[in-house]
This record gives sequence, structure tokens and C-alpha cells, in this order.
Amino acid sequence: MASRAAWNPVLRKRWLRVQEVHNPGDAAKSERKMPPYVSYHAQRSYPMPDEPFCTKLTAEQQALKEKEKGSWTQLTHAEKVALYRLQFNETFAEMNRRSNEWKTVIGSVVFFIGLTALLIWWQRVYVLPEKPFTLKDDQKAQQLQRILDMKRNPVQGLAARWDYDKKEWKK
Repeated sequence: MASRAAWNPVLRKRWLRVQEVHNPGDAAKSERKMPPYVSYHAQRSYPMPDEPFCTKLTAEQQALKEKEKGSWTQLTHAEKVALYRLQFNETFAEMNRRSNEWKTVIGSVVFFIGLTALLIWWQRVYVLPEKPFTLKDDQKAQQLQRILDMKRNPVQGLAARWDYDKKEWKK
């Protein structure tokens, strides 16, 4: 520690005392306390959480909790609901309520499909080359006429389906 104090200019100026430096083996010293870990987790399949929803109660809530220890027939409906809300975050009806998350999912899917379509269109216009001349309709017709003139594959191919006397396709 003393060698580190001699080496570190901050410690030499005594902005921090050597005793306040945290050692890895020591517990951290803090004036502020960390709030207690709350393991409240309620869901339909596990309706009774280990801890109540509200752990820090106001004076009004404390009075309501004291009144709870007496007869429940003296409690009003609003007080019973308030006691329920101290213990649980949501009712079963609120847990089972439909969410609007599907709208976000569908919107995201449509957005990415549109983005992909825009990218494909941009590639067809600016990136991909033009079609070769052999794929134009008049060139295809000339290639077909050449295959028929050469009588290529006369048993099962195109020449077998062409009537050379009438110059039309067989029916």
C-alpha cells in the first residue's frame, strides 16, 4: 500500500487517504445502503409470489394493514381492493388481458419485407446487367425454328410434337 501511495500522485496529494482505498479482500464501505432485493414475480402459472408487491408501506397503508387483522366484514370493498393491491401487482383478468404486441411484430415484418423489396428493385435497376439478347422474344422464336429445322430429338423432344406438313403443333 505504501509503495502504491508513493507511486500514485492522487494518493500523494492526500485527496484520498491510503486507508480508504478498497482492497479486493475487504468488504466495500458505503454510507448508502443498497435497497433489499425484491423477488416479486407473479404470473398465471405461479400466482402466489414469495414476497408482497409493496414492501415499503406509508402510514395510511400501515393503518389499513392493522385494520386487516380484525374482522373482514368491517372492511369496505375499496379497502379490500387496496389490500389486494398491496399484496399483488395484477389481477388474473389483468394478467390475461391481450397485449398489442402483435401489431409491433406485424409492422416490423412488413417494414423489413418492404425494405427487401426496395433493395431488390434497386439492384435490378442499377446493379444487375440487362438481359442478354438471346432472351428476347424474337431471338427465342428464331432458336425454336432452328431446333425444328434441324429435327432435333424427333422421338420425345420438340420435333416429335411439331407437324412438319401443316407447319403447326400437333394436337
